[in-house]
Amino acid sequence: MSSTNWSILVILCCATSFTLASDPDTLQDLCVALPSSGVKVNGFACKEESNVTAADFFFDGLANPKAINNTVGSLVTPANVDKIPGLNTLGVSLSRIDYKPKGLNPPHTHPRATEIVFVLEGELDVGFITTSDKLISKSIKKGEVFVFPKGLVHYQKNNGDKAASVISAFNSQLPGTLSIASALFGSTPTVPGDVLAQAFQIDTKQVDEIKTKLAPKKT
Repeated sequence: MSSTNWSILVILCCATSFTLASDPDTLQDLCVALPSSGVKVNGFACKEESNVTAADFFFDGLANPKAINNTVGSLVTPANVDKIPGLNTLGVSLSRIDYKPKGLNPPHTHPRATEIVFVLEGELDVGFITTSDKLISKSIKKGEVFVFPKGLVHYQKNNGDKAASVISAFNSQLPGTLSIASALFGSTPTVPGDVLAQAFQIDTKQVDEIKTKLAPKKT
């Protein structure tokens, strides 16, 4: 086979791989989620179109800030397919994040989506870390936008003395969130203490102290 034909074959293989790796186009106008069906698919089964209403596409939970009652000083209010069934198969969602003064949205990842934030109020220090351990960071203020690439660890910190808030958009109906600290120190079952001690170069007593701090508060 000639080098030209090999080149064409490689390009076609790559194009096929990219096609298979992307989300498929929807095959109908809408597919309102029906979690109660119990059917396990990549997304949710569809509600009968005759039962679909405007309420399936509406959510007013992002209009106002929510009360923040945690130690990190931030609160995420999602507007994803769990809250808006009509988002099923559409590949988009939003969140509102509110921050107390000095509040932090701790380092985390979204395994299924890129995130773009728009600052509603206040100023934030934001950043993400690449796979080559490079920190890309910037201070952003009201009216400005910042992007966090899919799957990369990122954070937002309100270093001001006033409350702040952002709207986040995602290219997934359910982007998922993996908080680094709580995943490592608060998982069930727990990650073995000696693994965490060796990874972070601390002793197991310190690991236990961190686990205690991150344990869910009893109500």
